[in-house]
Amino acid sequence: MIQRQRTTETVDADGRLPDKLRKTYRDEGFISHEDKKLIIFTKKTNLSILKQNKHWFADRTFKVCLDDYYQLFTLHAMMTIAITPLVYGLLIGKSAEDYNLFIEKVLEQDNFQPESIMTDFETGTIKSVKDMLPNILHKGCLFHFSQVVWRQVQSKGLTTKYNEDEVFRLNVKQLIALAIVPLDQIIIGFDLICDQFDDDADDLLEYFEKTCIGEPKRRTGRKKPEFDHKLWNIHDRVVATVPRPNNSVEGWHNAFANRVAISHPTIVKLGEKVRREQSKFEVDMT
Repeated sequence: MIQRQRTTETVDADGRLPDKLRKTYRDEGFISHEDKKLIIFTKKTNLSILKQNKHWFADRTFKVCLDDYYQLFTLHAMMTIAITPLVYGLLIGKSAEDYNLFIEKVLEQDNFQPESIMTDFETGTIKSVKDMLPNILHKGCLFHFSQVVWRQVQSKGLTTKYNEDEVFRLNVKQLIALAIVPLDQIIIGFDLICDQFDDDADDLLEYFEKTCIGEPKRRTGRKKPEFDHKLWNIHDRVVATVPRPNNSVEGWHNAFANRVAISHPTIVKLGEKVRREQSKFEVDMT
């Protein structure tokens, strides 16, 4: 019996995808950019929908990315049926320059004029939005904000205390709830919450103060925090009923990773899954 070695399709030397991945199931062009630094899956109809939507949502996942790429970064918009992915980018890194290239190539496709974008709290993303979309409202999502706090609870060795101490658990939730109080009440609220913690939480509170509130200056006022109050506070969006469901976007990424089912898939497998997501969206819209 002659055994033939199975070949694995991949991008060519110029970063171009196999022909089978270049179109949707409906035979429409599905690649807006491709090279060794960035591949973008989208089509004209998706971009038209993105243009009509004034509120964008962005998120990323590392779970399903290829060896040659660092992350899958997606742009979503609010549809009647759900928050829907419209642009899929394979990025080689997570620096501001990587996100700048992605945003630049998307903006080249049309005269987009979004009013807001919601992202996570990754440094590169924050800087890139400031550089590339300076005139729109940039918000970090509440889900990711809560994850920032929760990771610090874990890293400070407070997980057991959180699980077993009801008062401590409530106080941590109150820290997160500062995201929905009026902007001018944040510092007052933080000071009140701090008084309710015991000494075990000092490291957690110092981190939160430095990162989200701003450390006190020697005389009056506070220093600028790493995350500006306007980035993580969503009170204005709650009052105005502006869409704020980035947990739905995170949920999509988790579900998509489960559908891919393996870490570091081949470009053919990942590309096929993206095409299938696009097909599902098209069916849902009909």
